[in-house]
Amino acid sequence: MKRLYCLFMLLSGSVALAQSQKHNPNDQLRSMNWDIIGSVKFELTEKNELFPLFSESIKRFDNREFDLKGYLIPIKSGQKQQKFLLATLPINQCYFCGQNGIPVMIMVEMENATAYSEKPIHVKGILKLEEKDASYAPPITIKNAKLIN
Repeated sequence: MKRLYCLFMLLSGSVALAQSQKHNPNDQLRSMNWDIIGSVKFELTEKNELFPLFSESIKRFDNREFDLKGYLIPIKSGQKQQKFLLATLPINQCYFCGQNGIPVMIMVEMENATAYSEKPIHVKGILKLEEKDASYAPPITIKNAKLIN
């Protein structure tokens, strides 16, 4: 029981330290492909549904190969991830605390699971655009993705 308490205290301290880190502008990833992803706007309907408005610049990549470098944001626990979010900022930048805003993110579905990393990863797969309520599922996905070195 004493070990469990010590482990809990150690983890609590690590989480508090990670949350107190300031935003480092050098961590923000920028690229032409992220600009294309960022061109998507959203429309809120009278039924409180959030639908994507795809620009012509992103529509031309629908169902085509697309590569992107970003930070892996897990949606399930585990050291290996097969389906996750890819973002322009690392997870320790505290997206939802109000300090740094919410970065551009998309869903990635890998062919094979990949190990979690705090460093940016580079993936390539088929870009899929779906006109559905973004409140429940990401409208932009890279499917059958592979890691690129």
